[in-house]
Amino acid sequence: MKRNIILIIIGLCLALWPLGGYQEGIVILMCINCVAAMGVSILTGFTGIFTLGHAAYMALGAYTTAIMTVRYGIHWLPAVIAGGLMAVIIAWLIGVPTLKLTGDYYAIASIGLGEAIRLILENWQSFTRGSRGFPGIDPYTTRVMAVTIFILLAILMFNMLDSRLGRELKASRDDSTAASLMGFNTPHSRMKALVISAFYCGIAGSMLGGYMSFIQPSMFDMMKSTELTAVVVFGGLGSMSGSILGSAAITLIMEYFRDISQYRMLIYGLLLVIIMVFRPEGLLGSHEVWDFLKFRKEADKNA
Repeated sequence: MKRNIILIIIGLCLALWPLGGYQEGIVILMCINCVAAMGVSILTGFTGIFTLGHAAYMALGAYTTAIMTVRYGIHWLPAVIAGGLMAVIIAWLIGVPTLKLTGDYYAIASIGLGEAIRLILENWQSFTRGSRGFPGIDPYTTRVMAVTIFILLAILMFNMLDSRLGRELKASRDDSTAASLMGFNTPHSRMKALVISAFYCGIAGSMLGGYMSFIQPSMFDMMKSTELTAVVVFGGLGSMSGSILGSAAITLIMEYFRDISQYRMLIYGLLLVIIMVFRPEGLLGSHEVWDFLKFRKEADKNA
């Protein structure tokens, strides 16, 4: 309960604090990246399935919402939800054959599947306008909207991780054989993690389309997928709040170095090398932010 109150307070500050236009844009982009990072984190950090293709789900969400709002005049809210659901459907269809793979094999498969989806969007000229991009998207992603969706999804995610499903995912990550012997249906749990992950990335893609007012397939290439996975590793595998903090920090750093944005992968690589050398487990490791607060209280009591 206290955690939810903290998240709501943070959301109110982000949504209502007086900011200029440029600062508002950074907050919106930060919320979008944090939602996508949560999606990748539940699959990679809490299920142990390494993925390098989740930008494809962002693309599916972005294009679904853009087509619904621009061509069919549907309100952005149901269109955004539809974008997330479209990503869920495709993730389920992909997950049935591919989740049987383990380790590096799934990572390799995710690269191919992500690129396949991007190429379909790029070559389906009559429906997606192909590499020319999809313009004219209504700028529905305001700061209040982005922060509200981020906080709601964050509260949902943290409460879900504390539920039976969260325990199943962690057990499957640590030792899938032992988890199966304990009665957990690990393949079913992994499928749940994949569709939830895709939903979050689909919503993030829908929000990105409303923020940019223009999308094109090259925005969702393998480099974008690598960035999402790098953020999760940077924040700490097994730490959802670490992924959020890592995503926020990376967003701010990239905005600060916007003038040399063409070297963003070099910056990502340098940050990852630094974090791996000085803190191999990531910023927060497998702990959440409030775990450190509990440790501090216990230390004070013992003192």
